[in-house]
Amino acid sequence: MRGRVYGTDHDYPGPLPNRDYAELVGGPLDGLLLDISGWTADEIQTGVSLMTELGQFGAGGRALYDPRPGERNRWDWSGDSP
Repeated sequence: MRGRVYGTDHDYPGPLPNRDYAELVGGPLDGLLLDISGWTADEIQTGVSLMTELGQFGAGGRALYDPRPGERNRWDWSGDSP
């Protein structure tokens, strides 16, 4: 898997070996990878609210992503929140 990982240092943005990642699909964080290593099935099913300045609400806003049914490693954007 290639690409930039959400929340990583800009000097070392790529994925690391032996980690589990979900690709963020759509929305302001489209194409980034989210490190889900060590997450439980319940945590994965819940989805995430990720801080971003790129969404509808600007600085301090959040982008909402939920796992795609049947595809643990692809999470779809479901909207933005303040």
